[in-house]
Amino acid sequence: MKNLEPKGLWESFYNLTQIPRPSGKRKEIADFLVNYGKSLGLETLQDEIGNVLIRKPASPGMENHPGVILQGHMDMVPQKNCDKEFDFEKDAIQAYVEENGEWVTADGTTLGADNGIGVATAMAILADKNAVHPPLEAFFTIDEETGMYGANDLKSGWLQGKYLLNLDSETEGELYVGCAGGIDVNATFTYNEVETEKGDIALRVELKGCKGGHSGCDIHLQRANAIKLLFRFLKDAVANYEARLAYVEGGSLRNAIPREAAAVITIPADSYQDVQDLVDRYEDLWLSEYDGVDGGIRFTAKEIECPKKEMPEDVQDYLIHAITLCPHGVYRVIPEARDIVETSNNLAMISMEEGKVTVCCLTRSSVESRKEELASIIQSAFSLAGAEVEFSGAYPGWKPNLKSSLLATMKQTYIKEFGKEPRIVIIHAGLECGIIGSKYEGMEMISFGPTIEHPHSPDERVNIATVQKFYRYVLAALKAL
Repeated sequence: MKNLEPKGLWESFYNLTQIPRPSGKRKEIADFLVNYGKSLGLETLQDEIGNVLIRKPASPGMENHPGVILQGHMDMVPQKNCDKEFDFEKDAIQAYVEENGEWVTADGTTLGADNGIGVATAMAILADKNAVHPPLEAFFTIDEETGMYGANDLKSGWLQGKYLLNLDSETEGELYVGCAGGIDVNATFTYNEVETEKGDIALRVELKGCKGGHSGCDIHLQRANAIKLLFRFLKDAVANYEARLAYVEGGSLRNAIPREAAAVITIPADSYQDVQDLVDRYEDLWLSEYDGVDGGIRFTAKEIECPKKEMPEDVQDYLIHAITLCPHGVYRVIPEARDIVETSNNLAMISMEEGKVTVCCLTRSSVESRKEELASIIQSAFSLAGAEVEFSGAYPGWKPNLKSSLLATMKQTYIKEFGKEPRIVIIHAGLECGIIGSKYEGMEMISFGPTIEHPHSPDERVNIATVQKFYRYVLAALKAL
């Protein structure tokens, strides 16, 4: 990988893959970036929460031009295949070039190209003595993937540039000028466990192999949600085979479509074969329903030691009904641009500990009132089921400015470099631009990047040719600005 061009970028990206940096593990990656800036002899700052800012003086003759900020986030989404032994807090990402020589991917885990390629690009430009640019700032935020905490806690007056280039998009040839806002909807059921029925046996049912993906970029692809599928089975098993729920888990991140889910159920011993047959029928059904979309679904059941405690029947039923009612996927598209998602929900995670079940959703919309409407619908579904519902982590959308001078320059530069116009896009995923823009009024912003497929899943990969094109474009844009 370090032999790819541009070498400075790929060497920086390789170094990033060697540093464990899931969201929440901030110190090692932040220290690395601070030391990197200082090693180049550049002004390097770190704020109270861990964001890093490196300033590079303008090229000769460009000192009086408006400053430019190259912005990305340090953290990555930690997702792995179920059969992969890997500790995201200790292990280096096992990245490699695919045999066709066109892509870089990782062995059984997320790659971290989101947003490692953006961070590596900024690092390479900081070190590039031949780059022509106005006053330059490289701004790296913490914990974007779990709540955009670095952007949310950014203090005013820290950044000096007029233009911000967010290097965190995933389709080469597209310029992003707006994005959706989001809010977390968290529902909690509390209860006193009850004794398991004597004579019952226990099965662990596991659903694996869903593609998952980014809950903003991929929500329109109609991929399976492992939690929704599991609860579809549970409703049937409870209604027809006297199943009882002892344990359930699914999903791992608020902004990743759940790929896996599992439950422990207890059943009368004489229902064993019937439930095994039901598991097989559901696997066949889902493979048929998601044919061409999510063909890797696997659903299994295995007898295990019977737990002594389980969920009360009434709470179990309320939970199943609430999950069944909870919307997942596209709720509304933009009427004027029907290929763009306006509002959606990701039923993202369910977890259980003794006497408590927590369900987490991430609701997105580019229209604030629609975001509030869908969050209220989800609140009603869980409140009627007896859960406590809380809202948290709200962040604003980014309103497009199609008259921006930055946009005009970026379009002209792309045409000059590549002989065609870039596509102007409003993205459904959340970007830090909306939050930063709310703190720095008048700052003009664009988001763009190379082509990254399947972010937030172990299938994540980045296209090598588009990285080369992306780096060329960033350099040309800095010169034009």
